[in-house]
Amino acid sequence: MGKLKKFVMVHNTPGVDCKDVQANWRKLARVETATWVRTYFNEDKGVRYCIWLAPGEEELKNIFTEIGISWDSITPVEETIPDLWGEGWDEHLKKDAIADNLGN
Repeated sequence: MGKLKKFVMVHNTPGVDCKDVQANWRKLARVETATWVRTYFNEDKGVRYCIWLAPGEEELKNIFTEIGISWDSITPVEETIPDLWGEGWDEHLKKDAIADNLGN
């Protein structure tokens, strides 16, 4: 797999059962062209925020279309943490740009 970018996918499916979400996670764990990193899930509202590493947005669209999982948005993101704000942030971005996997 070439250089990967980090994306946040938002899934808004009120009423979705947590067991269905977990079954989809098992399917997505077998994907070879992108890497699922983490999901934040609000079961009461049915909203999931999923972090993915992928070559591009189109790859994620293809994966989720094939599996039959809807999404509301796919947004490329860069990671930041408070101790990187300011001067350290520029250096972090330079290192991240040459890393094999963004965010690692």
